[in-house]
Amino acid sequence: MPVARTNASVPSGECQVPTILSKLNPLAGLPNKREVWAWGMFDLANQSFTLLINTLLFPLFFRNAVVQDESRGDLLWSIAVSISFIIVIILSPLMGAIADFRAIKKEMLIGLGAACAVMTCALALIPLGNGQTGLTTPILIAMALYIPANVLYALGENFLAAFLPEISERRTIGRVSGFGWSMGYIGALLLLAICAVAMGITGRTDAEQWRPFLVFAGIWFVAMAIPTLLFLGERAQRQQTPEGHTLLRVGFERLAQTARAATQFSHLLRFLIAFLVYGFGVQVIIFFASPIAEAFGFTGTRLVFFVLILTVVAGVAAVMTTFVQDRLGHRRTVFVFLGVWTVNAVGLAIMAWFKARATANGTVLPEWPVWIVGAGLGLGLGGIGTSSRALVGAFTPAHRTAEFFGLWGLTYKLAGALGVLFFGVVRSVMGEVASLVLLASFFIIGFCILLTVNERHGVQAADEEERRHGRGQAG
Repeated sequence: MPVARTNASVPSGECQVPTILSKLNPLAGLPNKREVWAWGMFDLANQSFTLLINTLLFPLFFRNAVVQDESRGDLLWSIAVSISFIIVIILSPLMGAIADFRAIKKEMLIGLGAACAVMTCALALIPLGNGQTGLTTPILIAMALYIPANVLYALGENFLAAFLPEISERRTIGRVSGFGWSMGYIGALLLLAICAVAMGITGRTDAEQWRPFLVFAGIWFVAMAIPTLLFLGERAQRQQTPEGHTLLRVGFERLAQTARAATQFSHLLRFLIAFLVYGFGVQVIIFFASPIAEAFGFTGTRLVFFVLILTVVAGVAAVMTTFVQDRLGHRRTVFVFLGVWTVNAVGLAIMAWFKARATANGTVLPEWPVWIVGAGLGLGLGGIGTSSRALVGAFTPAHRTAEFFGLWGLTYKLAGALGVLFFGVVRSVMGEVASLVLLASFFIIGFCILLTVNERHGVQAADEEERRHGRGQAG
């Protein structure tokens, strides 16, 4: 702990500013600042995919330039997202167990990121649609390129999260998690600013003209992930494959062990169920933010500025969460942001209902409520991610990080597969208002399930498992 100093021991005007800055520095006091920064840089790097491809540009490029039909485009987009996540669900637990056994999390992370960057650039090769119905050649090419790209991105996200308990301690896991999330939002702000300027200078505001931005997204991913390659370390020790076993068999055996041991971590399982349900809604906003905003009249550079406001608020929320969640408690923090999500999702549904009535009557509604709700969604998005990831880390024994974060990643991807598909089908069949009511229900139900989770008991279960493992290693 720092030693208290009297005012006489601090020369006036010399040390107060550094002291203030050190308190605001999320890396202050960490013994491995450079490594934590390098870990956070991968969050900054992969924003080019999660923001530009999944959220801002590609949903509209796919719907308007490739499918060229709003209702069918939304449905096919949700199907493509769901297929990619189903593949990830199949691969995540197995790859996590193998990575833990062979100590290759870093190799997996870098390899998946590089491959995703290449596939991202390849999205620029998708031909424009011709307005025909059915699964046309441009649609098939788009899905054939996007689905593996999203699989690579999502698997890499799992391995990035698996490093969290290794580069932090239980008392700092919330701060380190929030730092990574904040780095992601810094990357998002930079990308949005670049896109807004580029659209303004070049006039590329229509989806058909966005191919150069897709190539830029892939290049950004590679360039910004270089610090991760150089400075992030692998702590686990590599083990030899048992005689007569293959890595595939080892992976399935480790997965079976994780499933059998899951009964010891009941509060982790309860939280994962709650996370699955409210994750439906989070994933919907990630993959349908642009189509939802476009439905309220935001296009071109105005759409970029709308997402920019959402992202600025999300970044501020992530930074705030970094400093408070270790003291407030991760479960309480999740509750706060679920409340924020619920209020704004309900508000979005109400505004869509009023918009439908106004359109029928030939009147025009003001835009300022949409901006307010967009900022509210950003607040929820920025806080819910880092607090949820930190709670999983608090419930995870140190020697099972890849396995348990594999389960966390599987849950989040299952939320994407189911939530995005449910939303896309309802939006295509029943309309915008019904789909937004469904969105609000995801957060309400998740909030109720989270009431059954006890954070203290979950941490105790992880600590007891670590002690048992330590005794076994000593024996």
